[in-house]
Amino acid sequence: MPADAVPAAGVVLAAGASTRMGENKLLLRLDGETLVARAARTAAEAGLDPVIVVLGHDAARVERELEGIACLRVRNAEHASGQGSSFRAGIAAVPPSAPAAVVLLADMPHVTAGMIAALLERRRATGASLVVSEYGGVPAPPTLYGRALFPEIAQARGCGRDVVRRHRAELETVAFPAERLADLDEPSDLDRLRASGAEIQRCAPTS
Repeated sequence: MPADAVPAAGVVLAAGASTRMGENKLLLRLDGETLVARAARTAAEAGLDPVIVVLGHDAARVERELEGIACLRVRNAEHASGQGSSFRAGIAAVPPSAPAAVVLLADMPHVTAGMIAALLERRRATGASLVVSEYGGVPAPPTLYGRALFPEIAQARGCGRDVVRRHRAELETVAFPAERLADLDEPSDLDRLRASGAEIQRCAPTS
């Protein structure tokens, strides 16, 4: 298989408890699609292979939303300890055939397959082991981590931001419009998304 046939795996972090939102934000529907399904589908459409979704809080309900999407589901039993544990669990699940992984947050609905493709292209052009998205100068996911960084990630106790901080001198960045950074953490974020014309539906009751 050619070296670039599998450009990167995808790791979607979807294990959080959404405490500030007051309900599981990953089950919110944006234009008819739950946020977790939207993130996994976007990763697959960008050509990431495999797409790994890290589950934790409310895992059974979140996993049901992934039916019909080609992805691996990894349950992180330590998700309550913070996002860093899900980050490590996702990277640990990346198969040896993947030379890199693009890590996405499931609550960033404005990330597109084209944005992920731009990160992959920057890696192809530069050979960088770390490619970071920047929104108006602010670094945030999705972020591409080359396999050379995997041992460091496995041993570290922090999250992706800490890796970026340690390798700031050698990383590559791809600039995106500042408004693409919008994530969903609390109810006021939903109001802003509705104001942009998006259709938001609340979580379905627990069955």
